Amino acid sequence: MKLILSTHNVTLTKAIEDHILDKLDKLEHFDRFAINARVTLERDNDRAPERQFSCSLRLAVRGPDLFAEDREADLYAAIDLAVKKIEQQIRKRHNKRKTHKHKDAAKLKSVRRAAGV
Repeated sequence: MKLILSTHNVTLTKAIEDHILDKLDKLEHFDRFAINARVTLERDNDRAPERQFSCSLRLAVRGPDLFAEDREADLYAAIDLAVKKIEQQIRKRHNKRKTHKHKDAAKLKSVRRAAGV
């Protein structure tokens, strides 16, 4: 997966970069067909201290891209919550696809039973 990392008013340290890479490896486990990820870290001094840091994450996958954003007092917490939102979106998409397959199989099974009876 290709990573595009940009920051605004935040100094990018090795620890922050490693934290993001660790979280994206976890996302890659959920959806191995992810093409690239664009992470934007931002610090806004005009906001209240509880919502000063923001992390926005766009994950390019087949179909519509997934996007999540979170604002927190701590940068690491914002990253964790944005990744958690993306995980939920991946799971929802996966479950919809799975349910659709099962629904089609159930219809086919009922048609076969009706034809055989």
